[in-house]
Amino acid sequence: MATQSTAVMQRTNGSEIVERSGEEILNQCSQTHELIARRAFEIFEGNGGSPGHDLEDWFRAESELLQPVSLNITELYGEYVVRAEVPGFGGRDFRISVEPRWLAVSGKLQTKEERENGGAHRSALCANRIFRTLELLSDVDTSAVNATVEDGILTVHLPKT
Repeated sequence: MATQSTAVMQRTNGSEIVERSGEEILNQCSQTHELIARRAFEIFEGNGGSPGHDLEDWFRAESELLQPVSLNITELYGEYVVRAEVPGFGGRDFRISVEPRWLAVSGKLQTKEERENGGAHRSALCANRIFRTLELLSDVDTSAVNATVEDGILTVHLPKT
């Protein structure tokens, strides 16, 4: 059976349908890996270039850049239903890609923090990211995938073929 890459339809809180190509899964993995590697190197340099802490630097970079997201996967009535708690994220913050046996969910949330202390004004911008991939046990119909975000819960319906 030939591998097919099709678009995923993402329906979110009344916004329009967003289409993403399944070919983006590899690109999303590469971009996330590159981002973590750059931050890990910055940490390495910040520690004086001391060797032997590669794994520590990598895990620290990963925890600084990616918000942990657990996935709850159930199989109901001929489809997989994937749910994830994503507080603060909205429909436009996600990229969902699917191939017959793969699902990738990535998201980036921009938040702006402003504080005033007496006469001083401070502003900071930080990015909260999520990235998860999931290998599915059987093929899904990529043209019928539906995703919603409601009350901080992302729900993706993946009908089996």
